[in-house]
Amino acid sequence: MIAILGAGSLGRLWAASLPAGGVAFVPRPSEPPKADLRYRFRSFDGPEAVIQVPWLEAGDNPELVLVTTKAGDTCQAITGVVERLPAKSPIMLFQNGLGSQQAVADRWPGRPILAASTTEGANRPEPDLLVHAGTGDTWVGPMTKPARACIDEAVTRLKASGLAIHPERNILSRLWQKLVINAGINPYTALLNCPNGEISGSALYQQTIDDLCRELSELMRASGQGEQTPEALRHRIETVARNTARNTSSMRADVLKGRTTEIDFINGYLVQLGINLGVRTPVNQMLTERVQQLSPQ
Repeated sequence: MIAILGAGSLGRLWAASLPAGGVAFVPRPSEPPKADLRYRFRSFDGPEAVIQVPWLEAGDNPELVLVTTKAGDTCQAITGVVERLPAKSPIMLFQNGLGSQQAVADRWPGRPILAASTTEGANRPEPDLLVHAGTGDTWVGPMTKPARACIDEAVTRLKASGLAIHPERNILSRLWQKLVINAGINPYTALLNCPNGEISGSALYQQTIDDLCRELSELMRASGQGEQTPEALRHRIETVARNTARNTSSMRADVLKGRTTEIDFINGYLVQLGINLGVRTPVNQMLTERVQQLSPQ
């Protein structure tokens, strides 16, 4: 069985995609026993279906645990349930940005902690409706030493979903690639209240994107993530923005629903990294502070 901690959009996507009967959501300690979680699922290329997923029960021993909580909730969520999970079961982290993955790995170094970077798109336009907005790829790799031996088996288990899954020994590099894209798209969509494809036409974006990409380039070099020119980074950001033009970023969705955003683990992470490495990050700082003002932190 695969257990999923976090019943948001991404958690529900995995639950809907994995074979029925082989997946369950993990209830938080504060959540009393309840009926199976039911929701509607609509794929971009298929009919709408009703998904029903049970909750993990005492005595269940999942072979793999997917953690799809928000980055800021991850450590606390795992702390609340880790004692009931088998010590040898891999825990796979699906958080945006960086920082939360390292925090989990540092706290439980003896457990097989994996991280995943995914480009699957999912959103919830209604509380009981999940829309699979676009297919992508998911890369999985180790964050702790015990996880190195678990990658292939975890990938095999996830392939039962029919989604594209790949092993990635250097998962930090993949996480950085996604971090760059998120840092160059998400805060702008939140501040401008627009879909991804509209950010490039704004004055805020045009006035700051080149400096932002210079900061990203310097941070990547200083942290050992290779040489990427600011021009190349801007091209990557704008290519993804065009390819996902109609999508609403998770950060914009959080702001619209009055939820805490993950800005502290995206541009905020880059600000703190810049402090540690002696790299100035005024644009990341500005974006972080302005997004923080939009929602409770």
